[in-house]
Amino acid sequence: MKIKILFAAAFMLLMLNSADAGNFVSAHGQLRVEGTQLVDKAGEAIVLRGVSLGWSNFWPRFYCKEAVKWLHKDWKINVIRAAMGVDLDTMCYIAKPDYSKKLVEEVIDAAIEQGIYVIVDFHSHNIHTAEAVRFFDEISKKYAKFPNIIYEIFNEPDYETWEEVKAYSEAVIAAIRANDADNVILAGSPHWDQDIHLPAADPILGQRNLMYTVHYYANTHGAWLRKRTDEAISKGIPVFISESAAMEASGDGAMNYHEWQEWINWQEKNRLSWITWSISDKKETCSMLLPSASSKGKWKLSDLQESGIKTREYLRKMN
Repeated sequence: MKIKILFAAAFMLLMLNSADAGNFVSAHGQLRVEGTQLVDKAGEAIVLRGVSLGWSNFWPRFYCKEAVKWLHKDWKINVIRAAMGVDLDTMCYIAKPDYSKKLVEEVIDAAIEQGIYVIVDFHSHNIHTAEAVRFFDEISKKYAKFPNIIYEIFNEPDYETWEEVKAYSEAVIAAIRANDADNVILAGSPHWDQDIHLPAADPILGQRNLMYTVHYYANTHGAWLRKRTDEAISKGIPVFISESAAMEASGDGAMNYHEWQEWINWQEKNRLSWITWSISDKKETCSMLLPSASSKGKWKLSDLQESGIKTREYLRKMN
């Protein structure tokens, strides 16, 4: 009997260790920023590679644990971005805050269960300070203890000035830091996250574990934006590529494979984390799925659009 008990205990320990070995967050733990580099709990440089879900108000069907599990298991993502739609329609955060927050929390909980990182993205092109403060106060109170969490406080400012974006960011960062002193925060910059030179000249001061986002679409944005970002990094600005893809900035048009590969090579050379847009089923180039794709994952190649096939290929190879 004693031998059986010891064997059972040893087997259980082996299973727990095996499960932990496949848990990316358990392996890398609390992320932080050292200089311009994102590093893990051991201080080693880390590159997160994953995908963004589409706007939650337009594609809520993919905001479920089964889709997150499949993306982790089959696409090999180590980070997922939950793009909570803030405005634009009757199903957005401003119109239905509890509904929208529930969708995001389902993705967060699924990411924690899968042992991957999750970006909580306030997905808007406009300043909504009061709403953002309220949302991130609630999320950071609930999830501060989990090292999985990354806060993206402003998806893509469009026509706002850097002074306006900076003031907004400082207010939202203060709300998060009142509850969560450690998890990484991502701040945006004007002109759809292409004007990274503006925070480089006038950064947010007095904050740790803060990074700035750059977004690109390879058939619109080329070497000039990489050069601008290189210059910002040389001035001490930590950068995270929280949205990217191969087509035009509209999300449609042709895939520019050559320029996309240039971006991928540059990201890897600079040890920059990157997210590809998006898990949705709209009839446009940037949507990775076809309407035939189940909400629950288990997608066949025949369920994927061109961008999805290529993104999956990259992630399975590089992660």
